[in-house]
This record gives sequence, structure tokens and C-alpha cells, in this order.
Amino acid sequence: MLTKTHPRDVIKYCPRCGDKAFISNNNGRSFNCEVCHFNYYLNNSAAVACLIFNSEGKLLLARRAIEPAIGMLDLPGGFVEPMESAEAAVVREIQEELGVRVTEAKYLASFPNEYIFSGFSVFTVDLAFVCKVDDIAAIVPADDVSEVEFFFPKDVVKADLCSESMANIISEYIIKNQS
Repeated sequence: MLTKTHPRDVIKYCPRCGDKAFISNNNGRSFNCEVCHFNYYLNNSAAVACLIFNSEGKLLLARRAIEPAIGMLDLPGGFVEPMESAEAAVVREIQEELGVRVTEAKYLASFPNEYIFSGFSVFTVDLAFVCKVDDIAAIVPADDVSEVEFFFPKDVVKADLCSESMANIISEYIIKNQS
């Protein structure tokens, strides 16, 4: 049975007053409470994804330790916290997930994504950065990463990745770095 995860199918009550008169508009892109007149607009959440390479030119991929997509490959990264820049999120996420310090981060591209967590679709814009770290040999998987593996970008199997946006990011890197 397919579970409906789009916010228009999940959000039933106004977060301000609790009334059930919280009506979805614009194909689920906004909501309006008919009682207290609270308006809510669905916007993308920002997330970062980091491409880190070893000295052989192999890309580091993280194996997810938690749902969603437990056991699948992912680029290390995560959500940008409120009032945090994408660049600061790159530094924080790599420290949390890999235990190393980012020494350089260059923006690559962004792609939309649907991240389903706890039966709820969180729409994101995944901001990709090509990063260098202080000591790749010192990486210790932590947080939501169970292990790391290295692949030449062209050898990454799309079906092994946790999301379409991660595949798009890797493809974009390959396109921009063809010799």
C-alpha cells in the first residue's frame, strides 16, 4: 500500500489554532486557516551535499546508517539549520558525519529533492559543494553514516544511491570535469 506523504495529504490541522479548517490551496503549495487566517506556504528546505575525493580521484560516498534509505549510498551532508549559511552547514555536517575539518568548499550545482521522513515529504534544494578536508585518512564515520566507500565517479551505480538528486549531482560533476 502506497502511503501519501505530500503535505496536502498529511497536514490536517492549523498549527496556530488547531482547527481542522486548514485548507490546502495551489495544488498543496500553500495552506490557509479559515478560523484564525494563518497562512502557510510550502518552501524548499536547504540541504548540502559534499563531494570529497581521495588522492586517486575517487569520490567518497557515505553508507546511510538510518532511515530513510538505510544502507544506501549518499553524499555526506545534511540540512542547513535555521540562520546558518550553506557554507557553514558544509563545515558542520562534515565534522559531524566524518570527524574531519573542511579546508575548502566550492559550489558546484543544486538539484531539487523529495526527502520522505516519518511519512512526510520534505522538499529540498540540495546544494552541492566540492570539498577538500584536512586529513582524509582520519575520517571516522559517525552520526547517520555507518561507513564510507570510495568510487571513481563514472563507476557509481545510480540504483545504489539514496536519491535522484545525489545521482544528478555526481553526473553534473562528471559533465563539468570531462577532459
